[in-house]
Amino acid sequence: MAGNSQRRNRRTTNKKGATVGSGGQRRRGLEGKGPTPPAEARKGHKKNRVANAQARRSVSAQSRRPSGRGAKDTSELVVGRNPVVEALRAEIPATAVYVQQYIDNDDRVREAIKAATERGVPLLEAAKPELDRITAGLNHQGLVLQIPPYEYAHPDDLVADAAEAGEDPLIVALDGVTDPRNLGAVVRSVAAFGGHGVVVPERRAAGMTAGAWKTSAGTAARVPVARATNLTRALESYQKAGLTVVGLAADGEVELHELELLSGPVVIVAGSEGKGLSRLVGETCDLRVRIPMPGGAESLNAGVAAGVVLYEASRRRAR
Repeated sequence: MAGNSQRRNRRTTNKKGATVGSGGQRRRGLEGKGPTPPAEARKGHKKNRVANAQARRSVSAQSRRPSGRGAKDTSELVVGRNPVVEALRAEIPATAVYVQQYIDNDDRVREAIKAATERGVPLLEAAKPELDRITAGLNHQGLVLQIPPYEYAHPDDLVADAAEAGEDPLIVALDGVTDPRNLGAVVRSVAAFGGHGVVVPERRAAGMTAGAWKTSAGTAARVPVARATNLTRALESYQKAGLTVVGLAADGEVELHELELLSGPVVIVAGSEGKGLSRLVGETCDLRVRIPMPGGAESLNAGVAAGVVLYEASRRRAR
């Protein structure tokens, strides 16, 4: 009946829209949503579909890679928002950045996407279950960086590089050093003091991982790292080539300032901070050298010890 105000759902006013308030929806609608992500990260874009297909192929290939003893080096994964951003800042080599679908777009994600885009690193979108699988369940926070396998040199290549440059070889060999940061520090010292490379054993030793790359502060791009199947045999081969093998030991028979041999072709061998040089490597050395430490410290880690000796070698060679 006309004029019946009791009828249900009957409009009693001509005013349209919300009568109480918008709940902030209008204000939020006016806020910016940040920079437009690259095409590879925009859902529905052709490049995004291509990137997803590449990601699925890459994930499948990685899951089929061999592991354990006898397996070839495989790509390394840097997992988590902060580690990925730090790795990209350090310009560590990368083959892909995996970005989780529907990820919360915070400052770290935006920085990672921007850095990868500027460096030309492919951005691959992947579902969370896929990222969980390739990271073995680690807390990846929606960001994963893939690093290619490091291309190790042969120990003989370091001598050849020095000969090509018309210089006496200055090489550092690491015996039983398992901390990648120590390896990265040695690589950085070799670059700083004009060395020709670093030799590491194939087993039970640190390799050129993301941590080593980061500690090297970019110098790993120009200092070769060689991998020896047997470090003792590699040192013997250096001796046959005319190099003097000098081992660093707290009980060495010669002090560093007395070592005139550093101005010639030499291999400096540093062991782990705890165990020092292994027996076979110590017996292979032509002589063992100690670093004077008037402050009373018992030992130095491999990175610091190698840096001290490399500086002394550089000083003598410049003189």
